[in-house]
Amino acid sequence: MRGSIKSYRKVSIDSELAVASPHRIIQMMFDGALLRLAQSRYAIETQDLQGKGVAINKAIGIINGLNNSLNMDVKDSVAGNLSELYDFMLRRISEANMNNDVKAIDDVSGILRTIKEGWDAIPQDMHLMTSEAS
Repeated sequence: MRGSIKSYRKVSIDSELAVASPHRIIQMMFDGALLRLAQSRYAIETQDLQGKGVAINKAIGIINGLNNSLNMDVKDSVAGNLSELYDFMLRRISEANMNNDVKAIDDVSGILRTIKEGWDAIPQDMHLMTSEAS
């Protein structure tokens, strides 16, 4: 049963990605990173070292993807500031991994939620512009 649910979720996400706008894909990446951070936190609390490693590695991959999606050619400081925040988050996640530090996971989750809230607040008619600028 568990494998069936996991397979369904993967197909569902793959289907959504196939038709999603670039703006929506970034939203999904934020959601995925927050989910992986929550899983990392739980794994640290339950001393599940293997689960922690898997979840942290996935969170790192998603945050790297968010960082790599930034358009550094735009002549404003938003992309640069976001890149610095993503780099900070990656350092904190590494610290959380080494020290089993749920506070570090909470710090990263808080920052990521704030960025996601800003992204989610972008009006629909601006989505194409943000996709080109990100």
